[in-house]
Amino acid sequence: MERFTISPDDPDPRVLARAADVLRAGGLVVFPTETFYGLAADPRSDAAVDRVFLAKGRPSSLALPLIAAGLDQVRAASSLLEPNSLRLAERFWPGPLTLVIDASPAIACGVHGGTHTVAIRVPGHAAARRLAEAAGYPIVSTSANRSGGAPVTTADEAAAAIGDFVDVVLDGGTTPGEAPSTIVDARHGRPVLIRAGAVPFARVLEAV
Repeated sequence: MERFTISPDDPDPRVLARAADVLRAGGLVVFPTETFYGLAADPRSDAAVDRVFLAKGRPSSLALPLIAAGLDQVRAASSLLEPNSLRLAERFWPGPLTLVIDASPAIACGVHGGTHTVAIRVPGHAAARRLAEAAGYPIVSTSANRSGGAPVTTADEAAAAIGDFVDVVLDGGTTPGEAPSTIVDARHGRPVLIRAGAVPFARVLEAV
């Protein structure tokens, strides 16, 4: 396992390039977000997605969320971005709003469990966005802990929980550990709240 210390606001591009190489080769990377530490993988790789479930001890029936560097990457991961989803993306990203979208055929079935939808956001954390940017495609971003365990706010905690399965750890210091992102499905008109979180649902409704 390789480990690098990074600035959460201005990570070294060389370190991100190394982590991105690992992701494209099917490896797993631990990285900081604006809430907790995340576990990244290439969502187009069946083998990499299987490794995520193994690392977490997570049932394969549970879908995996994605993060993207920006709206262009989100479009690459979607077969169709509906008008209301686009409106919410433009209003709340980067930030803690996750949108359920129709998945591109390039996304591995294990990511969405056969539903052909994925939950995706553009995070407010610079290092997380730039990791996705370096990878060149949205990345899996699930919590870097064993399934059922508490999410972790330090790289040491992440390494202790799942380090045996991980190829690279990006240590960006202690993360805030605040409320998770709000998850919304706006594909069919009026947004539907899937999970309450950092963005009040009333603000979501106001935006559309």
